[in-house]
This record gives sequence, structure tokens and C-alpha cells, in this order.
Amino acid sequence: MTRTISEKRQAFRALHEDGCFVLPNPWDVGSARYLASMGFKALATTSSGFAWSIGRPDNGVSRDAVIAHLREMVHATDLPVNADFESGFGSNPAEVAQSVRMAVDAGVAGLSVEDSTGDAKSPLLPVNAAVERLAAARRAIDETGGDTLLVGRAENFVAGVPDLEDVIARLRAYAQAGADCLYAPGIQTREQIEAVVAAVRPKPVNLLIGGPSAFTLDELAKLGVRRVSVGGALARAAWGGLVASVQSLAEGRFDSLSKEPSGGWLNSVFKDPA
Repeated sequence: MTRTISEKRQAFRALHEDGCFVLPNPWDVGSARYLASMGFKALATTSSGFAWSIGRPDNGVSRDAVIAHLREMVHATDLPVNADFESGFGSNPAEVAQSVRMAVDAGVAGLSVEDSTGDAKSPLLPVNAAVERLAAARRAIDETGGDTLLVGRAENFVAGVPDLEDVIARLRAYAQAGADCLYAPGIQTREQIEAVVAAVRPKPVNLLIGGPSAFTLDELAKLGVRRVSVGGALARAAWGGLVASVQSLAEGRFDSLSKEPSGGWLNSVFKDPA
């Protein structure tokens, strides 16, 4: 069964209506197809994972390259794809709107817009400026059919400003500006999660689990989390295996080269269906 872009978007929105689902983050077509084979219901791109795969740092990839990547990922599987769209690829709301239209045209089922600046001296946009950019993204989506899901992100905890009150104020403002789903990467404790969920209810909340965690999906569901993504964690895991093997090669040894997964197994994953 091949779903249309509209059908993918409808399925993605339905996932946000109740329950809690894992939204894993592939970084290329191969990882996307493997994750799809494992029964996940949707995927999300990772800006960091994609950047590393082409030899660039996170937030160091051009808009054109990201749009081409999104188009490729959308067509890699039959699953809805949520775009890690960084800060919207625009220096002002009008440019953000233009970029969002391009992402929608690429076929994504959802996209997120961040409020970080990349400037260590002033790591977050003023709330009003961030709201204007998100509202511009909302208008762009509405003008292109309105079925692409918009995610508003408060980057405080990953930008070095771990102020939960400010996170909540920002997320509420982003919800008012038209965000369908809210996201505060970096929150970790039960208390932080409960506070964010309560603050934006009934809108769904995305939680980032970027490393080992004692939480289970069932526990997060009970806390009110609607979806769980892992950011660049899967890409880092892949790089970890590569780094370990390459280190032995650099030392003139071959004992760290893994036989698993086998080439035969990988071929079976990517074999075209009959």
C-alpha cells in the first residue's frame, strides 16, 4: 500500500489525538527504511544526524540541502515524516514562511520551528520575535492546505537557559500562535514533564529522550506525553560503532570489525518487495 501525502498527514495527526508513540529519528534513507520495517508509525528527521552524514556540524547545512533531504526522506517509506526544521531557515518571519512552504511542498507531515539563535551571548530569541516567526509558519501552512502539523519548540534547556517558567511561558505563547504540538527538548525530570504537559493541555507534547533513561513508554504516557523522539541519538549510536572500529584500524588491528549485522541480513532489510 502506497499512501498519498495527504493520507500520511491525516495518519500523523491521528497519532496525536490520544496515547503515546515513539517517533524515531533516522538520518538517511537506509536508516529510515530500517525503522519503517520495525513497525514504527511515523518518523522524524534529525538535523544533527543528517549534518554529520554529509560531513557538516549541526545547524551547518543549507536550506536547499535540507529541503532536498526532506523530499528524499518523505519518499523513502510509506510513513509520515516530521521535519526537524531548525529555526525555520529565515532571518525574519517572511523568510521563515517561505522556507516552511518549501518544506510543505517536500511532503512532510509535520515540522518544528525552534527559538534558539546559535549565539552563546543571547541564545534565545525574544518571545515576541519567536511568536512572530511561528505565526508566520502557521500562516504558510494554512495557505498550503493546513494539514501539516506545526511544532513549537522552546530550546531553553539545550541552549543553556534552563528556566522552566520561561519554557512554559514560551510554549503557551507558541500554542496561542498556532502550534499544534509543543516541545521543550532537554527537560528530564518527572516534575518538569508534568509541568509542561499541564501547562499546554490539551495540546500534545513531544518529549526528547536523547540518551539512556529510566522512563518507559508506558510511564511517559501516564505523565501525559503524546510522542517521544530521540533526536541524534540513533545517529550517534551508529557513529559510536564506526569510531570504535576505526580506532582499531588506526592502531593496525582488525579485531574490532563487527560481523553483525551481516551483509545478508542487511540485504534482506532493503530487498524490494516482490
